[in-house]
Amino acid sequence: MRDLAYLKLLSKEYPTIKEATSEIINLSAICALPKGTEYFFSDLHGEYAAFIHLLKSASGIIREKIRLTFGHLLSEEEQVCLANLIYYPVKNLDSLKKQDGYTRDWQRITIYRLVQICKEVSSKYTRSKVRKKMPGEFAYVIDELLHVDYDDENKELYYSEIIHSIIENDVADKFIIALCELIQNLTIDNLHIIGDIFDRGPRADIIMNELMNFHDVDIQWGNHDISWMGAAAGSVACICNVLRIAISYNSFDILEDGYGINLRPLSMFAARVYQDDPCSRFVPKILDENIYDAVDPGLAARMHKAIAIMQFKVEGAIIKRHPEFLMNDRILLEQVNFDKGTVTLEGREYPMLDMNFPTVDPKAPLTLTEEEETLLRTLRASFMHSDLLQRHVKFLYSHGDMYKCCNSNLLYHGCIPMREDGSFDSITAGDGVYFGRSLMDYFNTQVRNAYLMPEGSPHKQWGLDLMWYLWCGARSPLFGKSKMATFEHYFIEDKSTHKEIMNPYYNLSVKEEICDRILTEFGLPREGSHIINGHVPVKLKDGETPVKAGGKLFIIDGGLSKAYQATTGIAGYTLIYNSHHLALAEHKPFHPDQESTPKVHVVEKMKSRVMVADTDIGQELKCQISDLKALVAAYRAGDLKERTK
Repeated sequence: MRDLAYLKLLSKEYPTIKEATSEIINLSAICALPKGTEYFFSDLHGEYAAFIHLLKSASGIIREKIRLTFGHLLSEEEQVCLANLIYYPVKNLDSLKKQDGYTRDWQRITIYRLVQICKEVSSKYTRSKVRKKMPGEFAYVIDELLHVDYDDENKELYYSEIIHSIIENDVADKFIIALCELIQNLTIDNLHIIGDIFDRGPRADIIMNELMNFHDVDIQWGNHDISWMGAAAGSVACICNVLRIAISYNSFDILEDGYGINLRPLSMFAARVYQDDPCSRFVPKILDENIYDAVDPGLAARMHKAIAIMQFKVEGAIIKRHPEFLMNDRILLEQVNFDKGTVTLEGREYPMLDMNFPTVDPKAPLTLTEEEETLLRTLRASFMHSDLLQRHVKFLYSHGDMYKCCNSNLLYHGCIPMREDGSFDSITAGDGVYFGRSLMDYFNTQVRNAYLMPEGSPHKQWGLDLMWYLWCGARSPLFGKSKMATFEHYFIEDKSTHKEIMNPYYNLSVKEEICDRILTEFGLPREGSHIINGHVPVKLKDGETPVKAGGKLFIIDGGLSKAYQATTGIAGYTLIYNSHHLALAEHKPFHPDQESTPKVHVVEKMKSRVMVADTDIGQELKCQISDLKALVAAYRAGDLKERTK
């Protein structure tokens, strides 16, 4: 018998045997349905247009549903037109009206076809779940059309009359848009973002808006996300890093138009301090043109250099505060010989490519000038008072974590830090030693402390410093490299100094036994479980594959960011997990005016169809069913009395 006090609480929601048994039947029926389709994306890096297209098209699955439903009736061109209508209904309807193609016959045929696609993508859900996703204005009508009995002549006439009435009353365009959006909504049941929403691409803020409007999404933070989260929480080092990367990729629109960050103080400072310096090492990469905030490349280069020098100073101060980070070799401003124009790195002296440092005191190179301190206080206030940035970061906290275990899949962005012998690497913090899962849990707590603890508290400052460490520390599970060679890229010509050595995890994790060790550490079964992460672009053009360790490891960073596409040869991956199989969608570089349906390859077939009962949600439903059965037993035994109206 369940605890009677708990059953009394449950009885308030189900006050009679009839209501409790009705819910048991409902939950049992849901358990017998096929599981919903999960989509896994990684390393979006601000590429909002490409990502939104992948969401709207369900990474090519909607196109596949059209082929399966109408491939025998429609030409390839007609199928593409129907797919594009579903992805972008408003744009395509406007275009059709201008071309005089928006006839009543077209409306009738199109509504019929959309209803058929909607039937196909809604078939694995309960009728009530589908109805909840319908727009209120048309919910009754759509529900009727989805459940027409074609063998009943009266119903068929009823169906035709509904469509006729929609067209006659001039609401066909609204109805078509509603159907298209419902198809998009139903095709993806759960969305998993395996980190790095921010940086490099033009508008991560637009991606965040899209994610906040999505019905079921979780996020595993990447090091670029953590950097923005740290900036929003007040970390000056993270603020410098966010600004440096955004300026280096010419991403002024996200800073000023997107988040309202006031860059005028920085631009005035840089223009004056570096007025005679071409800052040729700091000219930004222009992968995307700014629409709202075009900045002269010469001024952008000066701003880039100014914020980079401030970043090296404040990072050096963090490293000095925390010798436990073991990063003293990264305080490179102190290794510069200002008389000789060289820098000492790992015991070897290299010539500097740039020695114009008007704000650096050779005797105290990490000391900020008074003007730099004032500027950083101003920038910090701008980040902390950006309403949209703070809303986005709160969403990253409420829907995000360092890792997630979901339906026998372990999701994390980068790595689980390891030693060469395959054991888990550890960090010592306070009185604790953390490694494997405990390391991820520890960082999870500290990241939250950085944002939630009151200003000025030691817990907050420690959390902020750890967020910077997560960005670039050697034992950071979000970074997983020996160093962040930013300084070397700017100032040392010898490319051997630019190399960032990967954590042993990346070589070891291609072995099944290592993946099994990690899965066991996180409490997942070895059989049938997978590790899914991103962070390291898979170079398909060099023969690399995203599927490793005998199918136990998926690395799905394939280069959605334009900055990586020359290296990878493709434009990223979507991992799709439905009730039948795991499949990889291989993206093409996105061009708005070109058809770009990904190639979808099934990489693992399920031994039997996966039902809701087999999922984590199914386990929760089974617990609820068990509780409800206990409630019914308590009613029947007289331990609780039914409450009738």
